[in-house]
Amino acid sequence: MKKLLCAALAVSLLATGLMGCQKKESAAASDAGTTITWWAFPTFGNEAVYEKQVIAAFEAANPGIKVKLETIDFTSGPDKITAAIEGGTAPDVLFDAPGRIIEYGRNGRLVALDDMFTEAFRSDVGNDALLSSCSDGTTYWMYPLSVSPFCMSINKEMWDEVGALQYVNLEGDRTWTTDNFIKALDAFAKAGKPAVSVYCGGQGGDQGTRALITNLYSGAMANSTMTAYTMDSPENIKALELIKTYAEKGAVDKGISIVAADELQLYQQGILGSSICWGTSNAINYATDAFTQVTLPFPSDDGVPELEYLVNGFCVFDNKDAARADAAKKFIAFICDDIEWGPKSVIQSGAFPVRSSFGNLYPGNDEYALLSSWASYYGPYYNTMKGFSGMRTEWWNMLQNILTGSKTISEAAADCAAKSTAGIK
Repeated sequence: MKKLLCAALAVSLLATGLMGCQKKESAAASDAGTTITWWAFPTFGNEAVYEKQVIAAFEAANPGIKVKLETIDFTSGPDKITAAIEGGTAPDVLFDAPGRIIEYGRNGRLVALDDMFTEAFRSDVGNDALLSSCSDGTTYWMYPLSVSPFCMSINKEMWDEVGALQYVNLEGDRTWTTDNFIKALDAFAKAGKPAVSVYCGGQGGDQGTRALITNLYSGAMANSTMTAYTMDSPENIKALELIKTYAEKGAVDKGISIVAADELQLYQQGILGSSICWGTSNAINYATDAFTQVTLPFPSDDGVPELEYLVNGFCVFDNKDAARADAAKKFIAFICDDIEWGPKSVIQSGAFPVRSSFGNLYPGNDEYALLSSWASYYGPYYNTMKGFSGMRTEWWNMLQNILTGSKTISEAAADCAAKSTAGIK
């Protein structure tokens, strides 16, 4: 009997010890908190200084959550994200634009953010087109922070030197015509200098080349119902013919081996007369004291541009961890909505707030007042169409085929439209 009692007592002590160990392990796991990873393109600046500041502020306010930052660039970043998704190593948070984010959502890679789009938030934004850019039509996949127009910038001194500045409108909203753009290209051709580059070495910054070409003769990237791509429309064919003509004359750099990041550097260095991949963040990142940078809308045949625009925002990847997903949503809400850090984040992005309650964050800034007024020229947001990512590849391949002469303009444009539209289904 004594032996049985001793055995029972031993079993009891062992069980108690195991329970104690389990409680300690559980407590240790709780103390460790939740760690999430944020991948960020250099929209807030090239040195990740701001990202580290906002992370520190968030972690101080949320001691149970840690945020690991990894910066990626616009050239290799998209492929790195794709590889991480396929390899099961996607980050928890990504700061990007709708074009890629909505595609990830459609493919089942993201956490739905519908609960963040409260009635109060939607009312504060007050722009249905902007809100629709964050959704695939049924689910919100991106939480927006800021918005700004895509445009172009010219080297004022260079344009003046070659005799092209006289064709630019520097008054009012600075809208100008295709006819005057052609006159400017003639001046650059005579001077033997490139006015612009139709860079097509990859998809980086490709919205610039699309905006230039579609504006020249009031073309469009897609039909009115967003069910087919229309690169081969008569208007776009005419624009592509114009670009090809002046590429042969040397006024348009063919840009076959470069992307937007290279074009921006060449512009900053005074080699190119302009950049067609301009916006508020690039104006900060590629500023220079060597010459005067003048922001312009794209030229159009009727003098009324149709601008593409950037919506900056966040998505949360579905890594099958509810705690990480909740922490990630809390983190992006802090960056976008916090009374102190929300406006700071908008300003750091160099764009304009999506929330009307933030008011004018740039009082006394005439340049930003001009850019803000261009919201009236925003065109249809086709970036969330199905097949958008595939279209981007077809687009720069089309430009390469045209500029190298491997296909006629009509053949290349028709092939691009057909393949891009096939990707919608």
